[in-house]
Amino acid sequence: MTAETKPERKTYAKTEEALARLTPEQYRVTQRDGTERPYTGEFWDHHETGLYVDVVSGEPLFTSFDKFDSHCGWPSFTKPVVDANVTEWRDTSHGMVRVEVRSKHGDSHLGHVFTDGPRDRGGLRYCINSASLRFIPMDRLEAEGYGEFRALFETEEGK
Repeated sequence: MTAETKPERKTYAKTEEALARLTPEQYRVTQRDGTERPYTGEFWDHHETGLYVDVVSGEPLFTSFDKFDSHCGWPSFTKPVVDANVTEWRDTSHGMVRVEVRSKHGDSHLGHVFTDGPRDRGGLRYCINSASLRFIPMDRLEAEGYGEFRALFETEEGK
């Protein structure tokens, strides 16, 4: 009998290499707290099944099952896939008081969270910049190192 080796836990971090791979728009949004124009981002009208991760650190942020059309022009989600990967900060920029959301390990600016989301799904709307996200299709989860999330998608699809 041979012992199976436990797979290495994926680590998430902001690195110089990751920052060097960013497009100018991704850098502006994630590192300079920018906002992309509404209806221009890659994922605002994206409907494929899969996982959205931080473009800098790769940490899992949201799933396609929690995505909804809020008619605001940015990808909107009802909740993070891993609560600990999304941090909240008071944002008083632009003469408003809002709650900014950032990735924990990458410290990427993601967008903002509002309380006008679907009531039957918790009432939150995570309004996220496409430029802060990378999408992992469901059929690529294992190959990309996110196999631990596969069961979540199989469970949701079976509903």
